[in-house]
Amino acid sequence: MITEIAQIEIKPGTEKNYEAAIAKAATLPPVEGFHGFELHRSIEKPSRYRFIAKWDTVEAHNAFRGSEKFGEWRALVGPYYAAPPEVEHTMIVVSTL
Repeated sequence: MITEIAQIEIKPGTEKNYEAAIAKAATLPPVEGFHGFELHRSIEKPSRYRFIAKWDTVEAHNAFRGSEKFGEWRALVGPYYAAPPEVEHTMIVVSTL
């Protein structure tokens, strides 16, 4: 399992609308290889979020990004982006959880 971490900057003043759009996007039908996500909002920079998702593989995430379902997701949340999200994939090397 891998973790997708996206840093997302949204247009200032749209935080509540963005959070509502993410909540709506979360109700879309699940895609293969996806295990859920968390959305974290920065305390110091309230227009900055971290989107943390679990995937079976990077390939599963990339397949989603090339799908029609990604278009549906992006249509809901994309209008709030101030810039394209910065996305990376990570794997756990040490954990105390």
